[in-house]
Amino acid sequence: MSTLRMGINRRIAASIVGRSIECNVSPAYRSIGAQCRRYASQVTPKRNGTSTFKLALIGAGIGAASGTAYSVYGNWKDKSSHMEHQRIPPKILKELPDVKITKRFINPNDKSNLNIILFQYQTCPFCCKVRAFLDFMGISYSVVEVDAVLRQDIKWSEQKKVPMILVEQGDGRYIQMSDSSAIISLLASYLNDKETDIGELAKFYPMISYFDDDDKKRLDIMNKYFLMYQDKTPKHATREIQENERKWRTWADSHLVHLISPNCYRTLSEARETFEWFSKAGEWDIYFPKWERDLMVNVGAFAMWGISKIIKRRHGLSDDVRSHIYDALDKWTGELEKQKKKFMGGDRPNLADLSVFGVLNSMEGCETFGDCLKNTNIGVWYNNVKEMVDRNRGNLVRRTDLLPLNA
Repeated sequence: MSTLRMGINRRIAASIVGRSIECNVSPAYRSIGAQCRRYASQVTPKRNGTSTFKLALIGAGIGAASGTAYSVYGNWKDKSSHMEHQRIPPKILKELPDVKITKRFINPNDKSNLNIILFQYQTCPFCCKVRAFLDFMGISYSVVEVDAVLRQDIKWSEQKKVPMILVEQGDGRYIQMSDSSAIISLLASYLNDKETDIGELAKFYPMISYFDDDDKKRLDIMNKYFLMYQDKTPKHATREIQENERKWRTWADSHLVHLISPNCYRTLSEARETFEWFSKAGEWDIYFPKWERDLMVNVGAFAMWGISKIIKRRHGLSDDVRSHIYDALDKWTGELEKQKKKFMGGDRPNLADLSVFGVLNSMEGCETFGDCLKNTNIGVWYNNVKEMVDRNRGNLVRRTDLLPLNA
């Protein structure tokens, strides 16, 4: 036993000496230190790996169990999260939320019998589209002007996007919809067939789930550009006319609208000027406290300036963003000239005209809009649509003069 201890001690000493030699002497002698360490390592007892192996097995088991439990919990929490083509019908509210009506447009000639509340930002392109339709059709409606920063007036809703409408159906309950094109299609379908309850027509516009190219779950109303004529298709609405109308409505949403932000918010100063005009157009000083109005202008301008850069990159726009919107408007007016039409709908605006008009109307007071009038031929068509929309719009009743909502 003493001999074994002496052997081990010599090897430990050799290891220490070897390290000392390797660290403190010239490279020529470092090989000696390495040989000493190899000699010492020959008698190092092998470590028993049984306990380590057991710990590894236990850890793997716990990890697998935890992963399984989390997966089960996730599926239990949201059983539909993995589902593709899930169908979600429009939400129905039994009663109106506690909201403050900002203003109403009341048309004494309105025969639609619709009770509509529009939640909006005054200069949002999609909100302008819905208003252009309602005004052109001479429909009366109430407006809730939403603070674009705090959004307090839509806290009651799971959907946080505007435009959003609440429209009363036959049984007194309210349908909630929040896609501008679907809203327009629903209301246009109803105006074509008032015998069908609008609640029944709304069922034709469910949200459908799908997975995009990045494998992220999305929701969209797939048929939002289609009108539900059923067996009452107007004689003038041929298949060709309907397809052309859908084509340009889609173009307004998928292309034209994405040129607004990069142009109106090119620089911080231009973004602030744009929001100052938004404040004037939306009468924010009337409907919001000064601190809230200032917050909307300053925070909104800075936020949209940043967002505009993201949109610019996402859609592959060059630094000369004006050229892109000029090209888009030339394409629109070029199509009108090609078809020799005053409007895309012929003698009167159709849904495509109102959609394009609404998008452009959102920037009417901005520098961008003035440049578009100077550098394209859009002005004649735009003013013709605007004249008809303004003529059919109901009378404005402000908050201080409002009657109860059900009056």
